[in-house]
Amino acid sequence: MPNMNTPNHSLTTRREFLKTSALVGGALAAPAILPGNLLAKANSDTLRVGLIGCGGRGSGAATQALSADENVILTALGDAFDEPMPKCLESLRGSLPDKVKERIKVTPDKCFAGLDAYRKVIESGVDVVLLATPPGFRPVHLKAAIDAGKHVFCEKPMATDAPGLRSVIESAKAAKEKDLSLVAGFCWRYDPPRREFFKRIHDGAIGEIRAVYATYYTGAVKPMPPASKRPAGMGDVEWQVRNWYNFVWLSGDGYLEQACHSVDKVAWALKDQPPLKAVAVGGRQTPNNEGNIFDHMFVVYEFPNDVRGFLGQKQIGNGHSDNSDYVMGSEGFGKSSWWQSLYIKGRQNWRYRDTPDRIDMYQQEHNELFASIRSGQPINDGHRMAQSTLMAIMGRMAAYTGQEVTWEQAMNSQEKLVPDRLEWNMKLDIAPMAMPGTTRVI
Repeated sequence: MPNMNTPNHSLTTRREFLKTSALVGGALAAPAILPGNLLAKANSDTLRVGLIGCGGRGSGAATQALSADENVILTALGDAFDEPMPKCLESLRGSLPDKVKERIKVTPDKCFAGLDAYRKVIESGVDVVLLATPPGFRPVHLKAAIDAGKHVFCEKPMATDAPGLRSVIESAKAAKEKDLSLVAGFCWRYDPPRREFFKRIHDGAIGEIRAVYATYYTGAVKPMPPASKRPAGMGDVEWQVRNWYNFVWLSGDGYLEQACHSVDKVAWALKDQPPLKAVAVGGRQTPNNEGNIFDHMFVVYEFPNDVRGFLGQKQIGNGHSDNSDYVMGSEGFGKSSWWQSLYIKGRQNWRYRDTPDRIDMYQQEHNELFASIRSGQPINDGHRMAQSTLMAIMGRMAAYTGQEVTWEQAMNSQEKLVPDRLEWNMKLDIAPMAMPGTTRVI
């Protein structure tokens, strides 16, 4: 794997972050909305797609890419390991309509395995790259794709540490300069009901927003197997990559890897204004063998004008579940929930009424990605995908250390979780579980 060192400058303030982000996509700007069926004459070429990361989310992204445009073909797969690729192809061929599965053009020589598989996919002649590996790899993969002039669908989150996030910001700027589309996997931003909900909130439906409370309370994740289950001869790197969710350098912790969707919706509600600081509590309730992630956190973000954002996250079984966003304003209240109809009580009451022709948000983000390529009007989600990821990193830092963490501290953090270079046979010790009050802000 190539060197992951990032540029040596730092983004020292919130003001500088907003200034830099404006170069990417416009600070506080709403996401571009393009009709999903737009196939402009500006580009009618066959678009060749390469998938990097062939697990469930990668297979889903490939399905959506093939379904987004009638002149898209899948030509290359890459994964750290051999076995996910045939499973991915089997899944695609088993779920897609016949006229779509015909556009799966992956030959055995275009299936690449190993830590350098991402580069082989990028160099295989593709036009669009789908990044769906564990997020610790995201900064390197994104940089390689943008450097090579590829359009990118980039799954969330975009990094697991601040040095990686700073690399992502540079890649987003480069994509802007090269007129490349960069669509983020923060899928709720492409969900029609949420777009209408937050538009009404921003138009003043509940007055001035005073607080946002978001929840990501769900069941336990697959536990880390004990060391005794490690196959003989399997090295540290492979053991950790195969169990990637349980390691902070690979997943960023459940707060970053999963609850980042809720972080992103808090940011969306507040028009993508960076928080000033955060405090948090968290820990590990369920034994996790060798892993080093928490299974619950509660983060409080402070924004300008005494506005607060609250986010509760837990991944513990046999408990209350909720995945909702509660927005409290000076003149009303709004609720966005996974399971229930969205509604607003305020100056004008509103409830979302679903329609049978509504496009799934996962599909919609790919529809808009390929429509933007066709039209010559590239989408660049760089600003908001970087900010939401950094907000999540900031919350994790506060929970891990027990300290108040400012935006500047998070943005300029020198804590580097991801090794510069990875090799299957290298020694890679497992970092100890963070201990609030002992673990330092770096």
